[in-house]
Amino acid sequence: MRSMFRASPYIFALMAITQQLQTIVSNAINNLFPQVTDPGAFQVNQTKPEFEGDYTIVLFGLVKALKSSPEAIGNTLGEYLVKESNGFFTSYNLIKGFLNLVVADNYWTELLEEHYNNESFGKAAPTGQKVMVEYSSPNTNKPLHLGHLRNNFLGWSIAEILKANGYEVIKSCIVNDRGIHICKSMIAWQRFSDGETPALAQMKGDHFVGDYYVKFNDVYKAEVESLVATGMTKEMAEKEAPLMKEAQQMLVDWEAGKPEVTDLWKMMNGWVYEGFDQTYKRIGSDFDIVYYESETYLLGKKIVQEGLEKGIFYRKEDGSVWIDLVADGLDEKLVQRRDGTSVYMTQDIGLAEQKYEEYQISQSIYVVGDEQNYHFKVLKLIAQKLGLPNADGIFHLSYGMVELPTGKMKSREGTVVDADDLVAEMVKIAEEHTLELGKVKDFNEDELSELYDTIGLGALKFYLLRVDPKKKMIFNPEESIDIHGYTGPFIQYTHARIKSILRKEMPEDDQSFTSPLLPLEKSLLVSLEQFPTVIEQAALEHNPSAVANYIYHLAKTFNSFYTELSVSRAETEEKKQLRLRISVMTANVIAQGMALLGIRVPEKM
Repeated sequence: MRSMFRASPYIFALMAITQQLQTIVSNAINNLFPQVTDPGAFQVNQTKPEFEGDYTIVLFGLVKALKSSPEAIGNTLGEYLVKESNGFFTSYNLIKGFLNLVVADNYWTELLEEHYNNESFGKAAPTGQKVMVEYSSPNTNKPLHLGHLRNNFLGWSIAEILKANGYEVIKSCIVNDRGIHICKSMIAWQRFSDGETPALAQMKGDHFVGDYYVKFNDVYKAEVESLVATGMTKEMAEKEAPLMKEAQQMLVDWEAGKPEVTDLWKMMNGWVYEGFDQTYKRIGSDFDIVYYESETYLLGKKIVQEGLEKGIFYRKEDGSVWIDLVADGLDEKLVQRRDGTSVYMTQDIGLAEQKYEEYQISQSIYVVGDEQNYHFKVLKLIAQKLGLPNADGIFHLSYGMVELPTGKMKSREGTVVDADDLVAEMVKIAEEHTLELGKVKDFNEDELSELYDTIGLGALKFYLLRVDPKKKMIFNPEESIDIHGYTGPFIQYTHARIKSILRKEMPEDDQSFTSPLLPLEKSLLVSLEQFPTVIEQAALEHNPSAVANYIYHLAKTFNSFYTELSVSRAETEEKKQLRLRISVMTANVIAQGMALLGIRVPEKM
C-alpha cells in the first residue's frame, strides 16, 4: 500500500497537527479499509494526561461500518501509522476504542526552533474577504452599563480574532439617538435643569443626561399615580399624564424638523457622545464607522416599496405593510406603519444594503443580546427573500445577559450596573489585592497606577469573555480578580513570571536538541502548537471564550512545568536552552492570545 506521508513529515510548520492527523488518518483508512464510505468518521483529541501519547484517535464511528471491534481496528490502524510514517509516529497504544499516538520529539523541537520567537505565530494569511462587526449600540438617554461591557468586549474581541484569521474587518456601531426615550431626557432637562450643563454639574455628559431620563420617569410616575387617585384607570393615566404628552409632542416636532427642538437634541446628544468617548477610550473599544439612527431610520422605505411591487410584502386595509413568514415557521412581521413611518426592521433592511454598498462585505455580524434572536432571524429571512446582496452573510452573535451576584451594583438608575462605576471598582479592587500581596515595593507611582489599571480591566474583560457568549452569566468582581483562580490576573501573573525568568537570561542561537523530551516539556509544546487551531476555531464559532480558555490552560500548564523543572539550573545546557525557548514562546502566545481579548499583560507584577 502507498504511503500517505511525504519525505519530510515536518513541512506543515504552520498547520496544526490535528488538521494533519485528520488528513493522515483519513488516507490510512482509505488504504486499509476501502469499504468505509466515510473515512472521516473519527475524532482527533489531545491525549488525556493520565495516558501515554500525544493525540488520540476516537474509533467508535468506524465500528459500525467495518463490523469489527474497536481493538481490531485500532491495532491495524496503529501498526500501519507507525510503520508508514517515516518516524513521525514512534509508537501507539490502545485503550478500548481510543488509539493513542506518540509523535516524534523532533517534530516538537523543530516547531519550537522555527516559531519560539515568532510574535505572529498563529496568524493566518489575508483571505481577501471583508467582514463587518457591529457592536455596542448605545442609547443617548443613558450611560453605558454592564450589559454594554459584555457587548463591547465580545464585539471588539471577535473583530480581532477575525483579523488574526486573515479577514479585513470593519468595526461599526449604530447609535440609537432618536425616539421617545431621547425626548424624555430633553423634556426633563427643559423643565427641571434651570440651564445646568455637564460642565457646571462637573459630570460626564452621558451620566448628566441619564439623570434627567431618570428624573422624567420619577415625575411621570408621580403624575400617573395622581391621575389614578382621581379615579382614572392606570392605562388611561399613562396616556394622559402631561409629561408624557409633552415628550410625544417633542418627538413630532423633532420629526418635523422644528429648529429649537433639533438644536436642543444636538446639544444634549453632543454631551452624551463626549461621555461615551471617554468610556470607550477607558475600556479600549473603538469603531471604524459609526451609524446614527437619526440618519438611518428612513432607510429601507424604498426597499419596502420594491418588495410590495414584487409581492414579497403586502399592505393591510389600514395601510400598514407586512410580510407573511408563517410558511417559514415564523409569523407575520410589520415592516412599515400605516402612516408610512419606519420600524426597526425597515431601518435594519436598509442599513444592511448600505453596509454592503459601502464595503462589499462577505459577512455582517451583529453583536446583540439574545432577546433579539427572533428579530435577526426575521431580518436575515427578509433580506434573503428580497435578494439583498450578502443576505446569507447576516449573522447574529447572540449573547446572554450578565448580572452581579446581588443583581445590581452602584447604579445611577438603580436597576443597571453603570460601566464607569464598575471599571473604577475593578481598578480599586486590583489595587487592594496587589497591596495585600506586597510585591510591588520597587514600583513608582506611575507604574503602580498602570499596573492597577491593567489588572482591573484585564480581570473584567477576561471574566466576561471566558464564558461562551450564548450563556447567561453572573459577574463576581472579587472572584474575577483572584490571582490563583480561573482569571485574567492569574494569566497576567504567569506572563510576568516568565518575563522575570527571561530578564535574567535569554536563549542562545544555534542550539540543537537531541535529548528526549520530558512529559511536561512535551505537554507545553503540544499546547503551544495548538494556538493556530484555537484562533481558527474561535473565528468559526464566533466565540472568544475558546481563546480565553486556551490561554488559561496554557498558563496553568506552564506553572506546572516551572514548578517541576528548573530553567536556569537545568540538568544540562541543552535542557536550559530548550526550556528558555519554551518560556519565550509561551510568553509570546499568552501575550498574543490576551491581546485578542483586548487584555494587556504586564512585564512585571
